[in-house]
Amino acid sequence: MLPRDRINPYRPSFSGAPFGRRFAGLLPWMFVLVVVTAIVLTYRHGTNWPVPHAGDDRAQDAEIVLQHAGKADARYGVDVVRTIDGDTFVARVHQQDGRDLVTRVRLRGIDAPELKASCREELEKAEAATDALRNLLREGGVAIYNIGPDKYEGRVVADVATKRTVNVSAALLAGGYARSYNGGHREGWCARGWRFWQ
Repeated sequence: MLPRDRINPYRPSFSGAPFGRRFAGLLPWMFVLVVVTAIVLTYRHGTNWPVPHAGDDRAQDAEIVLQHAGKADARYGVDVVRTIDGDTFVARVHQQDGRDLVTRVRLRGIDAPELKASCREELEKAEAATDALRNLLREGGVAIYNIGPDKYEGRVVADVATKRTVNVSAALLAGGYARSYNGGHREGWCARGWRFWQ
């Protein structure tokens, strides 16, 4: 008997089980397939998380900001935490009682293209709008006013100003980065035939 013919009790035998040998060879490829699928789905559907829920601190902070908003022309200084897209950012709102509350702020009166795009054209416009908002907010002296409730929990709608821009929404409209929006149904940003996910 040759050494290669000896049975090793510690090594699984695939003799008589060709399916097991093939399956073992497929395992690395199955892992790669799962990882690629996860990446594609994340890119396709976006990762705007963590999404605030009813018990979440951000949802509670948004409610408190609304309760304390007071007069429409009252301004609240904010620190920009991060820009989400071309019409929404996360802000640390400085309250008059000295507390800081963190909430999402959606710019009043505009709609910018979504980063969760349905076509390449929308994605390019969304990236440009996000960069434009980020650059405007970098001017500093960011303040929100005319604060109201948004249709999504954990978010407020407001007019936004910086030390150099009186109305950020108007600046984005003038630059062609957004369009007017006063609630209701929003039109898509993709021309027919250009959808990624048809």
